[in-house]
Amino acid sequence: MTAKKIFVLNGHPGATSLSRAFAERYETAATRAGHDVRVTHLSDLDFDDDFGQGTYTDFKPLEPALQKLMADIAWSDHLVLTTPMWWGGLPARLKGLIDRAFVPGLAFDPRTPKLGGMPSPMLTGRSARVILTSDTPGWIMRLLYRRALIWQMRGQILGFVGFKPTRFTYFAGASHPKAGLVDRWIKKVERIGAAAA
Repeated sequence: MTAKKIFVLNGHPGATSLSRAFAERYETAATRAGHDVRVTHLSDLDFDDDFGQGTYTDFKPLEPALQKLMADIAWSDHLVLTTPMWWGGLPARLKGLIDRAFVPGLAFDPRTPKLGGMPSPMLTGRSARVILTSDTPGWIMRLLYRRALIWQMRGQILGFVGFKPTRFTYFAGASHPKAGLVDRWIKKVERIGAAAA
């Protein structure tokens, strides 16, 4: 087995959460399996999450926390993001992090468009795993909401900047899980971590 360089981002804005537990258990399992793992918790980062009135030619300078985050992504072979789904989307602070950090020159290059005019991704050669929690049952997520957040993250966020493939692990009923369910979820996350998947 070839050791991977894995960057784990806990995208929950709270200091304690199920997303944090998943990030930490993934880290432990992947480290035991011989992989090099770095972990960042969104709640620990000091940055302005408002992109504001800037443009992609005149945007706010990245704070040290965002500079380090992008350096960790550049270092990695594999990104793991743990996050809840709130109101059908990402938590506002996590979305703000993406708005602020995934900028031209770091995440994509508009000066060298691909066929069709889309900017060239700059984070290619990396895979990703999103561990997503929600209260929306899986069948409703698929049939009624058409997995909209998953499509957005796979195609318009992570895929846009070069992460391929991006795989998803979806845990539903997270606010009031049935007895024993969280333990089963954690064991699944540990298996994924041990496989660096």
